[in-house]
Amino acid sequence: MLNSRYLLVFFLFTAPLSVFAAQETPHIAEYCGGCHQAIEQGWKESVHSQALESRLFQDALQMASADFGARARRVCLGCHAPTVAVTGDWSLKLKLSWEGVTCDYCHSIRSVVMDGPNPKALVDYNNVKEGPWKDVTSPVHGTAYSPVHTSPLLCATCHEYRNSLGFPVLTTYSEWKKGPYAAEGKGCQACHMYQVEGKVVVPQVKETAGHEINLHEMPGSHSLTQLNKAIRGQLFVTHQGGEVHVEVDVTNQAAGHMVPTGSPLRKLILDVRVEPMGGKSLEQTRAFTRVVADRDGKILNREDLVFLRAAKVVSDTRLAPLQTKKEFFTFKVPQGTGSTVAADFYYSYSPMATTKAQQEVEFLSLTRFVQ
Repeated sequence: MLNSRYLLVFFLFTAPLSVFAAQETPHIAEYCGGCHQAIEQGWKESVHSQALESRLFQDALQMASADFGARARRVCLGCHAPTVAVTGDWSLKLKLSWEGVTCDYCHSIRSVVMDGPNPKALVDYNNVKEGPWKDVTSPVHGTAYSPVHTSPLLCATCHEYRNSLGFPVLTTYSEWKKGPYAAEGKGCQACHMYQVEGKVVVPQVKETAGHEINLHEMPGSHSLTQLNKAIRGQLFVTHQGGEVHVEVDVTNQAAGHMVPTGSPLRKLILDVRVEPMGGKSLEQTRAFTRVVADRDGKILNREDLVFLRAAKVVSDTRLAPLQTKKEFFTFKVPQGTGSTVAADFYYSYSPMATTKAQQEVEFLSLTRFVQ
């Protein structure tokens, strides 16, 4: 016997099509998940589903609203809760708003316009859902193949942003476009929404021939697997003349954009530590990051200020796609003293994060022993 959830879906499938002819507001994710359970479950694990409820974002939103008012709030929510543009829920009372970048938003994007200062998604919430697959049908809603859903343009709407000063705060799309993967025709979805095992629709509702779905977890910098795919490290150590010489080669081997990308407050940190036997631990660090400042040259270290006041780049030491940087370190260690050398890689998300776990993650560690 079907449970109540499937009885609801059965009713939807057998009701007159005129019932579904119009849609005034976006559906919540559970509505879509009634049939697309595997996809919904993947999306729930994504950063997109947590875009609004993120503690880091909530703190930044509060500061932006206090310092810059309603206009700043609209800028922030435009990407972190995009359905408010049609629901008008700027005070965030609706469950739908707290779903962040939710199912019906993405699958209601009809096209992306690139002729303004920022990419703009043209969204129409109706009963036709757009996606990357051809020749699919549904008895509940219309379906349409959408070239934009196979293109990085879909991602550009939130991952490319110039503030009111004209400063490019988010440049992930343009970084990809300038890089080698764009020339090969390899877009964002190839790395962040590759196909995995799963049913598009639950078999209790409809049998489908395929057994693969696009990964809706959309893993990025919060995924240890993704970080280790993107970054390769090599450690070389010598001990000569009372000095330990360390070389670390850091390669962006797989990311189609700069590493790190996104907010300028993100950092890739390389921490090199030498532990001589019987001696004190010695340590040096390097950070790969983009430092930005306001019009007066003051370096910015708050998320809201970076997005709203950034006006110039002070320095940019990030890794471009396929780029290798050789980093050199020297430590004074008496000759003949054995030492353990470690190179640890951290991805730092934001200095505004409230806990260590939210602030950074270690994803790669290399060690050598030198005599």
